[in-house]
Amino acid sequence: MTKTGLVLEGGGMRGIYTAGVLDVFLEHGIRFDGVIGVSAGAIHGCSYLSGQKGRSIRYYKKYSRDYRFMSLRSLITTGDMVGADFCYHELPDRLDVYDHDAFLACDTPFYTTCTNVETGEAEYCRVTDMRGEIDYLRASASLPYVSRIVQIGEKKYLDGGCTDSIPVEAFQRMGYARNVVILTRPADYVRPPEKHRLAGVVYRKYPALIKALRAHHERYNQTTARIAEMAKEGSAFVIQPKESLAIGRLEKNPDEIGRVYDIGVADGRRCIASLKAWLATK
Repeated sequence: MTKTGLVLEGGGMRGIYTAGVLDVFLEHGIRFDGVIGVSAGAIHGCSYLSGQKGRSIRYYKKYSRDYRFMSLRSLITTGDMVGADFCYHELPDRLDVYDHDAFLACDTPFYTTCTNVETGEAEYCRVTDMRGEIDYLRASASLPYVSRIVQIGEKKYLDGGCTDSIPVEAFQRMGYARNVVILTRPADYVRPPEKHRLAGVVYRKYPALIKALRAHHERYNQTTARIAEMAKEGSAFVIQPKESLAIGRLEKNPDEIGRVYDIGVADGRRCIASLKAWLATK
């Protein structure tokens, strides 16, 4: 039987677009044989797998202006732009409770993409228990320069987007021959080279990571080109915004966050009929 996967790109606050699309999937009962997410894609993929429609936009709007959620103040006081204790413990355990039982009952394999800072390679980590393995989620979303390195066992990780922003080819290698891919950039986006002088200073102990960061734009552009080919071949179904979402990395305005979420909802509803037809052609 051909397995169909769901691949979720990251993108910081752009990821709330993905949350909108996923909520439409929940409205229509659309599920997949496996899900893999990177950074914000993994964050929103969690609520999709637990069936908690509307959870992402609810807590993003409610806590976007709380300095513990994401802020320069959090970076200065904790070393993380995104507050680790607040976002990965207090929020899901007390403030907007995550449905761990529903996640455990879900038989859909879930993977997060993390970057091993010592090898400079992407690792695709399966999460089976959101409580006990929440650090894989945190590692996947720990952006370089504004996050502490996350150590899990003997390994050290940062944001999966450093090495594989859209792990569709990795998911194919894992047996998911057909994939729905949700992107947070429009089709005409070309990632420019980044300035990496800072990388040589901040990550001087990790030369493989520095090399990966310098090659990031090339890998990203190669991957999006390959995804376009997959869509033409019929092995991928792509959902992405028609134009730039134009939302700040540290956006705190709930109205702006809602605007981008609504674009995701509209795009999800617009393509739902063609998606169902595509899914039926396994």
